[in-house]
Amino acid sequence: MTDKDLDIEFQNAVNRVNAHTEPFPADTLLKLYAYYKKATNDYGRPKSKKPIINAFKTNALFQAKNISEDEAKRMYIELVNNYFLYRE
Repeated sequence: MTDKDLDIEFQNAVNRVNAHTEPFPADTLLKLYAYYKKATNDYGRPKSKKPIINAFKTNALFQAKNISEDEAKRMYIELVNNYFLYRE
């Protein structure tokens, strides 16, 4: 898979998540958050108004700290595909 193919597949997965109207399980959301932040090289601080949410997000990012941008994209895509495989 080329970098361009990976980017397209990643964007398709992001679009799928954004179009989904039902709530995701909290553990899935945190993984999606961390992989997305790593994949897009966005290291801004979590912006929730609730400190506990920011703590969970920060922990999720910490757990994903040793993966590359491309690996984060692959993991995000895999998580989305597996999530929707059992729901559609």
